[in-house]
Amino acid sequence: MAGHSKFKNIMHRKGRADAARSKLFSKLSREITVAAKAGLPDPNMNPRLRLAVNNAKAESLPKDVIDRAIKKSQMGDAADYTEIRYEGVAAGGVGIIVEVLTDNRNRAAANVRSYFTKLGGNMGATGSVTFNFDHVGQIGYPAKAASEDAMMEAAIEAGADDVESDMDEEGEGHTVYTAFESLNEVAAALEARFGAASNTKIAWRPKMQVPVTGDSVATLMKLLDMLNDDDDVQNVYSNEEISDEDLAKLG
Repeated sequence: MAGHSKFKNIMHRKGRADAARSKLFSKLSREITVAAKAGLPDPNMNPRLRLAVNNAKAESLPKDVIDRAIKKSQMGDAADYTEIRYEGVAAGGVGIIVEVLTDNRNRAAANVRSYFTKLGGNMGATGSVTFNFDHVGQIGYPAKAASEDAMMEAAIEAGADDVESDMDEEGEGHTVYTAFESLNEVAAALEARFGAASNTKIAWRPKMQVPVTGDSVATLMKLLDMLNDDDDVQNVYSNEEISDEDLAKLG
């Protein structure tokens, strides 16, 4: 996704890899706890928990941390997290979807709104942005997992809808898109052929992208950075299109 890849590039340039990884581990653990609390604490019997655990393993989250996150869901004093989706428009007309898992709805709402306000954006009502996105299943593989042709062929055979491959050294690798109802089946078919995916999730994919140039690029990236840095925020999706030249200026 456009917002995700740009965020990763920003984090790399700022030299914040360690802090980003710590924050990622926290978000992965929270998703495991919420998934286990919402269903059975057994990944084999709980599809959402299975996805959360697989994604955590792909990011090298230690097994004891995964087990502790599952056990935490069964404790009577476990935090009661609320799932919320916020939608907004950044300067230049870029649509942004923010998925939150929080134990304090008022704090999360105030923080997200402040980020948009500080950087020239506006919060919108539910549905004001998502109509420009498709809710899809998303499966990620590193470039080394397969050639573009091999991944495309396997994805089609598995019933996927589309594949985007970025094979550059700093690229995202392969991203397979499928109807979210078919995510588990497609993921299982691809795993049988290529091994475990680097990530498997339900995501928001833009139907169209909004060109962003000049000073607006830095402003947008700062907003995406602030949103992703927030402890309550799990995922951020956006539909910007930025040239390599404008991205290079941020470095």
